[in-house]
Amino acid sequence: MKLPQISSHRRVACVSLSGVSKPPRGLVQEKMTENAVFSQNMVLTIDTMNPNVKKVEYAVRGPIVQRAVQIEKELREGVKKPFTEVIKANIGDAHAMGQQPITFFRQVLALCSYPELLKDNMFPEDAKSRARRILQACGGSSLGAYSASQGIDCVRQDVARYIERRDGGVPCDPDNVYLTSGASDGIVTMLKLLVCGEGASKTGVMISIPQYPLYSAALAELGAVQVNYYLNEEKCWSMDLSELERSLAEARKHCNPKVLCIINPGNPTGQVQSRQCIEDVIRFAAKEHLFLMADEVYQDNVYAEGCQFHSFKKVLFELGPQYSNTVELVSFHSTSKCYMGECGFRGGYMEVINMDPEVKAQLIKLVSVRLCPAVPGQALMDMVVNSPQPGEPSYTTFMKERTAILSLLAEKAKLTEEILNTVPGITCNPVQGAMYSFPNISLPQKAIKEAKALGQAPDMFYCMKMLEETGICLVPGSGFGQKDGTYHFRMTILPPTDKLKLLLAKVKEFHQKFTRQYS
Repeated sequence: MKLPQISSHRRVACVSLSGVSKPPRGLVQEKMTENAVFSQNMVLTIDTMNPNVKKVEYAVRGPIVQRAVQIEKELREGVKKPFTEVIKANIGDAHAMGQQPITFFRQVLALCSYPELLKDNMFPEDAKSRARRILQACGGSSLGAYSASQGIDCVRQDVARYIERRDGGVPCDPDNVYLTSGASDGIVTMLKLLVCGEGASKTGVMISIPQYPLYSAALAELGAVQVNYYLNEEKCWSMDLSELERSLAEARKHCNPKVLCIINPGNPTGQVQSRQCIEDVIRFAAKEHLFLMADEVYQDNVYAEGCQFHSFKKVLFELGPQYSNTVELVSFHSTSKCYMGECGFRGGYMEVINMDPEVKAQLIKLVSVRLCPAVPGQALMDMVVNSPQPGEPSYTTFMKERTAILSLLAEKAKLTEEILNTVPGITCNPVQGAMYSFPNISLPQKAIKEAKALGQAPDMFYCMKMLEETGICLVPGSGFGQKDGTYHFRMTILPPTDKLKLLLAKVKEFHQKFTRQYS
């Protein structure tokens, strides 16, 4: 079958502020005709593909980021702009923002990747001993071999010991630990187990609004019902028990809500939930017979005075057997956040509590289909949970690097809050933890009207204009969900301090100019 040829000059896309601009009318008609002929002969078309995939949206890498990439290309090609670089503050990718890797982690990974280096005296002995232990647990003593589907056994043992230390001695069974390719892999895997039913019996999953778009995207792909509960912006994005009750009661009218997801510390909102809040959520889940999913990937990212990370598992067990023997919980952690920032290695784990043994067998079957998590990511996860201890050669350097990263993040969290709150029309809650601020922005009615005329969310219109005029790449709050009539953007606090100050100054200048223009 001979398919129609599409000449190279017809592949050009022209981009404007509102997305893709209109090419000449004749070219559009010709292109549509070609596509129609092309699609007639295709098995997979936009009409025959999985409809759930078309519902998936992921704002963190959405239209604004795509436009930012195009602008970077234009700058390289010499196109004149009112700025010289694009500053991407859209995603929590620490190393891309200039954060340096932890020396010990990279030493062990280098040794595991190229074992000949074990003969080299430049590497400390504690790094070598960690590498030898991991390699001995790998097939053929190679990081390139498949591992067990649940993860390397000695790494899961180290994760279990880490959890016990973190939670003050609460026992952890390595058989309840599953290594994952980042926390996202574990979250999607658990949702696959939980989602079932049709119509009024279809599984409902309660997620916080604002939320991390992984959740809404995964629920759309799986055909589950997204059940929104709103965080309280006036109380620093805290969870509100009465709001959980409202959300659940409303959802039970049209679906079967059986899962409650919590992100703590929060993304995109940067809050750290109090112990009392976590107790309330656990009691609520027990009373309403809900499965708890605790996304705790920012557990080391706590900055605000008086705030402390409390794991859901620890609080669950401290509430006593009435809860610890009955409430079903899965918690997630990752190598991508905290002080590590090792996003590209895709390391993570999940721990399941009170899972039905028959379901656990199905979970093992499900993870075996994807063979195993990335083995370098498993090795890195082991470094996180089995880091250098006092008396070991690498301990001093490790603690110095770890402390410096977290201290700098705390300074930048405070700086971001303070500067944004000097801008009339922008209100920013304290960045208590995680890596983001999620300020509220007041938009003039004229701007809102113009955005809607273009078919855009008002904060998308705002962020796209900011990108075009300043080179600052942020994510509109509409990509995370927000109360009707409110507008926000999410920005990461990860850029180096000098670049963060420049970014915040540009945001301040732009917001004032935007407000004047549309008032």
